[in-house]
Amino acid sequence: MEFEDFVRARGSALLRYGHVLTGNADDAADLVQEALLKLSDSWRRVRNKDDPESYVRTIMTRQHISWWRRRRREHLTDDVPEGSYIDSHSYGELWKELATLPRKQRAVLVLRYYEDLSDQDIAEILGISRGTVRSQAFRALNTLRVKPAMLERGRS
Repeated sequence: MEFEDFVRARGSALLRYGHVLTGNADDAADLVQEALLKLSDSWRRVRNKDDPESYVRTIMTRQHISWWRRRRREHLTDDVPEGSYIDSHSYGELWKELATLPRKQRAVLVLRYYEDLSDQDIAEILGISRGTVRSQAFRALNTLRVKPAMLERGRS
């Protein structure tokens, strides 16, 4: 398979993965573009492997982590942005709650439940230990759990 054929065939799936990972359509497009640029440089080595898509997804995940590490050092401001992003997907409340998680926790949940990867695979992709993967997943799921008091407020 040639590089252009791969991009045509799997580009939209990679864009969806980027959107789930970043929570933003613009960042997802940037992430896919950066990953495909890196892939194009090493395509001859990668295309002989069984699954080039997993290679690209690993690039995307590592690039995403690199971005949020850099952004973590940015300073917050009181200025409200001029525009906003409206989620056109039907994920509803779950996506809103997922977007409130810290980036590392969200990345762990996406890799675990969206990509169905093992703790060891996630640890290798993110460059962290298996224990950190488990603790990040625990914290994220604990944050997303519905509290009984919230259920009672919703019923009344």
